[in-house]
Amino acid sequence: MAGAEHEAQMSEDKPGIDRLLADGRRKRRRWFWLGVPVAALLLAGGWYLAGGLGGNSAVSYVTEPVIRGPLSVTVTATGTIEPITQVEVSSELSGTITAVEVNYNDRVEVGQVLARLDDTKLKAEVDTAEATLLAAEATVERSQATLDEAEENLRSITALDLRGVTKRLDLVANQATRNRAKADLAIGQADRKTAEAKLAMMRADLEKSVIRSPIKGVVLSRAAEPGQIVASSLSAPTLFTLAEDLSRMELRVDVDEADIGQVAEGNAATFTVDAFPGRSFPAVITQVRFAPETTDGVVTYKAILSVDNAELLLRPGMTATAVITVKEVPDAMLVPNAALRFSPPETAASSSGSSGNGLLGLIIPRPPSGSGSRTSGEGAAVWVLRDGAPVRVPITKGDSDGRLTAVSAEGLKDGDLVIVDSREGA
Repeated sequence: MAGAEHEAQMSEDKPGIDRLLADGRRKRRRWFWLGVPVAALLLAGGWYLAGGLGGNSAVSYVTEPVIRGPLSVTVTATGTIEPITQVEVSSELSGTITAVEVNYNDRVEVGQVLARLDDTKLKAEVDTAEATLLAAEATVERSQATLDEAEENLRSITALDLRGVTKRLDLVANQATRNRAKADLAIGQADRKTAEAKLAMMRADLEKSVIRSPIKGVVLSRAAEPGQIVASSLSAPTLFTLAEDLSRMELRVDVDEADIGQVAEGNAATFTVDAFPGRSFPAVITQVRFAPETTDGVVTYKAILSVDNAELLLRPGMTATAVITVKEVPDAMLVPNAALRFSPPETAASSSGSSGNGLLGLIIPRPPSGSGSRTSGEGAAVWVLRDGAPVRVPITKGDSDGRLTAVSAEGLKDGDLVIVDSREGA
């Protein structure tokens, strides 16, 4: 009986207990959400003090001195070395090559025999043309004799006609005979000219069966062999490639469109080739072509450089990298290009204004000073290290060679230490 009464009592008290437990859970959740911002403030404050306040005192600067000296502005371009004059020798005739009289690297003179074609048929055609010409000349001589005879007869019959002792028809017949003789002579003379022209053509073909060098130079390549059949009906094959005077070459480089405005005829240059590492060769620009060349969407312009190859070290087709001097400043104040890009880390005072003060500044603190944000909205300047602190000095930029830049500034002098980088200690 007592146990049943206890259970009934517990059942009556259960709703009250559940309410107490629920109230406790709600209070714990409220305290938890109130504690999250506090913890965040504590963490942010610690990060702010460690990164924001302590960073400035540990910054060190990397410096380089301002120097004075000459400055050369250069443009780099790549290209290939080629002969000034290069000739591809072909055959105008079709036929069989019977002899090849030169080889690779042979030096040749103007008119020297390079190869010969079979000329049997050509010689026969020349003989035929000569015979045709002889026949035409004989015809002309016969026609001339006939004309002379007709004119003499005409003179005689004309004299008789004047005395009235001949018929009028005889005079007309002699005049016609004379005219036919003149026409036959004209035809014979035309045939003779035709025969002469054909003979000249046959002799020219016979001469062309001997392939000769058109220039004085060197044989670069040879694609002719004895017994080879040459067919020139569609396109003349290249049998020899000749280069004229390899002691004088030219370097053809592709200049980027961004640099072409600085390059001009007369610019001096040096170039290197892989065959002779560590050695540079002099050159001078002799031509800058206007025609663009586009490769994979990149526009370049061809510049031609004259090269002295008296030692014959350079060979056609070598790849070369040229450094073209487009401008020289004999005396300038020079600073490293890294100094133009440097901006010191912001101070805690300047950053606090941008990040906000009070609670918002602690909740959203500035980043550590080592982030190195830049000063914007101001002219070009360098930072000079004076008494251990960076000082901004406005400058006017001049030419640059890619590593140093010529500058002018009232507050800058030779030997000043310009800052090129900063580092933060532990």
